[in-house]
Amino acid sequence: MSILDEFRLTGRVAIVTGASSGLGVAFAHALSDAGAAVVLGARRSDKLASVAAAITAGGGQALGVPVDVADPDSCTSLAETAMAEYGRIDILVNNAGVGTAYPASRETPEQFRSVIDINLNGSYWMAQACGRHMQPGSSIVNISSVLALTTAGLPQAAYSASKAGLIGLTRDLATQWTGRKGIRVNAIAPGYFPTEMTDQYAPGYLDSMRSRMVVPRMGRLEECAATLIWLVSPAGGYVTGQTIVVDGGVSIT
Repeated sequence: MSILDEFRLTGRVAIVTGASSGLGVAFAHALSDAGAAVVLGARRSDKLASVAAAITAGGGQALGVPVDVADPDSCTSLAETAMAEYGRIDILVNNAGVGTAYPASRETPEQFRSVIDINLNGSYWMAQACGRHMQPGSSIVNISSVLALTTAGLPQAAYSASKAGLIGLTRDLATQWTGRKGIRVNAIAPGYFPTEMTDQYAPGYLDSMRSRMVVPRMGRLEECAATLIWLVSPAGGYVTGQTIVVDGGVSIT
């Protein structure tokens, strides 16, 4: 058997939240390319349909299911839909997230809570919903951020707190579930990749960050997706409770 076979996901079923744009779309295509059937979750059903159609046109299996990860019942419904359609859930990618940049002295409770509800709480509700169905050999990957590890010149208390919380959640779920249930739980902390979130940055902001990029460019979506495939495939079978930083070196400067 070739070492490349360790990265294949043939016969597996993956759920990706936040699958309507950016990294979520890249993750969905990569999982499909590796052989998995993909269940796509997001709030924007029209965009989900487009992503699912593109995967299907390329010979993959994909199903779009609208979901609000801040609602535990909606997360349960997504997991149950995946089970009804495919009979199993092997992979969960908790990618749904929002970002804000409010000064801490002016951020309202509603603004702060909305970020935590989606980025952190939503990942927990999805992990609970899928963990009830996952069998030994399954894998969960939480998408954290380099801003869980460092700052970047913007007032992002809610976002940074939510992404740091995901790292703690990852360690705890790995401790609870890997030995007892055979479910590995890891996180990826991406740096700067071209997404709808980075499109919203003020002109010149990304240029100002380039001096902190040891690899002097933004990342390619495929580079982060390749890390995901390693973590959820048999190739990553001895890795759990870890946060893999994919940031071009921003966090070490």
